[in-house]
Amino acid sequence: MHTKPDKAVVILSGGLDSATCMGIAAAAGCELYPITFDYGQRHRIELDCARQVAEHYGVRDRHKIIALPFLKEFGGSALTDDRLEVPRKFGETAIPVTYVPGRNLLFLSIAASYAEVTGAEAVYIGVNALDYSGYPDCRPEFISGMEKVVALATKAGAEGKRLRIQTPLLHWSKAAIIREGTRLGVPYHLTTSCYNGGEEACGECDSCRLRLKGFAEAGLKDPIRYK
Repeated sequence: MHTKPDKAVVILSGGLDSATCMGIAAAAGCELYPITFDYGQRHRIELDCARQVAEHYGVRDRHKIIALPFLKEFGGSALTDDRLEVPRKFGETAIPVTYVPGRNLLFLSIAASYAEVTGAEAVYIGVNALDYSGYPDCRPEFISGMEKVVALATKAGAEGKRLRIQTPLLHWSKAAIIREGTRLGVPYHLTTSCYNGGEEACGECDSCRLRLKGFAEAGLKDPIRYK
């Protein structure tokens, strides 16, 4: 007897972590429903990367790209406000200027809505409590709280069909993420991690440094181009 695969909404940024989540959900046999957010980010190249990753997994037709222009209107982050520079040095403040206020709060709310429409049992998000640069919306307690809110705010939750927020990378080092993604055949050559958003990654921003460090510690070569 064949059972239908679980459906999973995957928040797919086009970066390394979200692509790994896609690979993990695919390996679990899930029917994939990727969702990507265009919020006026400086690194808009990641939208094309997300499209390519979705195509790699054969779900381009189910891939949703949702515009959230007000995040750029609000500003307050080096990723959405052109007046702010992406810093090269990190760790000087608890929460860096690359933090986008409320980003994962919004992303998970919208992903939960998409999950209700598609009948998905889970939402996958690539948050990480180790290599997260101090972002408050990547902490385990945020994910736990959000799962409770989604259960209270949705029809599925009211009917006892609790939506799971899956965070498989939450406690993994970047090297461990890369090793697992490589084992699963995640197409890292289609991804980007650079906050500056050039055709070639800068290699200097916090995200690039974490990625390069992860590949080095995993004993692997990063397949994307750097300046």
